[in-house]
Amino acid sequence: MPTKAAASTPSGEPGGEEPPVRREKPRGKQPGAQQDKPLRADAQRNRVRILQAAEEVFAKKGATASTEEVAARAGVAIGTIFRHFPTKGALLSAIMKNLRERLTDEATTLSATGDPATALFTFFSHIVAQSAATATVVDLLADTGVDVRPDKALHGLSGALEALLDRAQAAGAIRRDVGIGDVMALLVAQCQGALSGRWDEDLQRRTLTIIFDGLRHQETHARRTKKSLTPGEAGARTG
Repeated sequence: MPTKAAASTPSGEPGGEEPPVRREKPRGKQPGAQQDKPLRADAQRNRVRILQAAEEVFAKKGATASTEEVAARAGVAIGTIFRHFPTKGALLSAIMKNLRERLTDEATTLSATGDPATALFTFFSHIVAQSAATATVVDLLADTGVDVRPDKALHGLSGALEALLDRAQAAGAIRRDVGIGDVMALLVAQCQGALSGRWDEDLQRRTLTIIFDGLRHQETHARRTKKSLTPGEAGARTG
């Protein structure tokens, strides 16, 4: 007696049950995986305090600065520092990143609301001062293989400096033949000197005075020079 053909399943296989459908797991981060989340307000305040304290401690204590001193100045526990910055290198890199962001914000503010005749000089002076203050941080980063040369660090500020230069020239404060390349070359050289020599405030001020006198428009420079002279000296020069 002929046998009946086995019934085919929807899968095309004779007999048996249809194999279960394989469901693909959704791509992306799975529950429980670590995700970047914005810091809570209190955690953000702690981070700001730690960076400010670390910058001050390294500037004052040099390479001997300790995590305990940073924590004490910031008013936080040592564990809080390590939660934000697991290694010393991470803390040092964050200090430099924070400094670049502050300088960028300062340049933007000076471009918008600063006195066109003095804003470039103010910003130039502040960058040089910060170079001297962060010498230890730069040296320690260099020991870990991170290169923080002034020319590389300042490159991102060239646009802001050019805007300040344009405003100063429009106000008649700086000579028209000065270009942004001149300003950047002078700034890089000054920052390198302040960084490697750890210049004090007096040396910074004296060298900056020479540079700024060279940048100023002749009439502006003559007015400033005359204003700084005593009545007797002014009379001797005009007599």
